[in-house]
Amino acid sequence: MITTTTNDHNWAQRGFGGPDPGAAPRNVRDLTSQADIVALLPDPASAQSCLDLADDAADAVHDRIAAVHIGADPLAMLVSAEEIELQMLRDLEEGSTHERFERVKRLFDEWKLGAPHRQSLMLGDFQGDLRRCVTNVCRNASLVVTPYKGNLDARDVFHNVLFYEGKLVLVPPASGYRGRLLDHVLIGWKPHEHSRRTMVAARRWLVAANRITVLCVDDMPSRHYETTAREICRHLGVEAEIVVTSSAGRSVGNTILDFGTSVNASCILIGAFKHGYLLELLLGRVTYRLLSHANVPLLMSH
Repeated sequence: MITTTTNDHNWAQRGFGGPDPGAAPRNVRDLTSQADIVALLPDPASAQSCLDLADDAADAVHDRIAAVHIGADPLAMLVSAEEIELQMLRDLEEGSTHERFERVKRLFDEWKLGAPHRQSLMLGDFQGDLRRCVTNVCRNASLVVTPYKGNLDARDVFHNVLFYEGKLVLVPPASGYRGRLLDHVLIGWKPHEHSRRTMVAARRWLVAANRITVLCVDDMPSRHYETTAREICRHLGVEAEIVVTSSAGRSVGNTILDFGTSVNASCILIGAFKHGYLLELLLGRVTYRLLSHANVPLLMSH
């Protein structure tokens, strides 16, 4: 089924590969309304990792997934003329939004061939003002899979999903996803509200994990980090090993990364950007450090 040009004004959508075109969703909103997990594919370079991650996350908790290419359309953006010009200039390097969609579509079609259960999946295409696109596509999602690094659309989509939509976000590593998502989940824990929210939102995936380790870095003399970690695990019905360690003069982010490597963690869960995006960016704090250097998927919310 191929409909008209896609943008956020007419809700048009292209769907590919559905076995029963008569039952195919009419638009992106229909495509994502019944999906618990939405894979956003703004950058062809990370599309394979996002699709594989979404597939594994859905399989672990028996959820439905939807895959959507999402791209900025300069003519539909509610921004300054300078920003529109910047978006149009990037087409010279990255290709037009439509060309990027076609690349994602080819990757998606090849990916579908990898497993029988993927044959009924369709690819949505949503172009326009990115913030409005993200709001509408992710409205009903429990988990959003989207890249952090990549082209300008990827960075803007990640920011919008995390900060404006408040969704649980699963981010593939820049080096590519190598599988085993829930083999060993490492939780970087501090008793902050955004950390609690993240664990609550991720409960279904934590329950499904083969192994969980909660890492408390630089705990207080009262062992407050360890105590609260045990409390929330008990509250969520999650079995986990609690480990208390010292950063020993290193950054907390590097401490988490090094520990994760030492225990062969397959995923890291954290509460993201306690101090806000710009401050973390300037000071090189925990979230930014993990996003920049982790070689396993990151599960986070703000």
